[in-house]
Amino acid sequence: MGILGIFILPMLDMLSIIIDLYFKVVAVDVILYWMLHYKLMSVHNPYAEKFMEILKMLTEPVYKQIRKKVKPLSGHDISPYVLLFGLILVGSFVTRLTKWIDSYM
Repeated sequence: MGILGIFILPMLDMLSIIIDLYFKVVAVDVILYWMLHYKLMSVHNPYAEKFMEILKMLTEPVYKQIRKKVKPLSGHDISPYVLLFGLILVGSFVTRLTKWIDSYM
């Protein structure tokens, strides 16, 4: 493996981990939204409120950027689903790039 691969592969691995973690954060946000929507869970618990606040801090800035480009579909905000799809695409690209670099360097 060349010197370029030694420096790039750990960064790509770290990027892949970050993408995977953020995907899970967004997925939990979507699941909790639907649980609240169908009244399967209540937010009146102080721990649940704090958890939802943290999720909102982590996801809302990205959702805002997506909402600027993608309008609601039939009155439903689809920005979390667009983000999940984008994270899947970027994560797949990073994984394939890592394998390519590993095999050719």
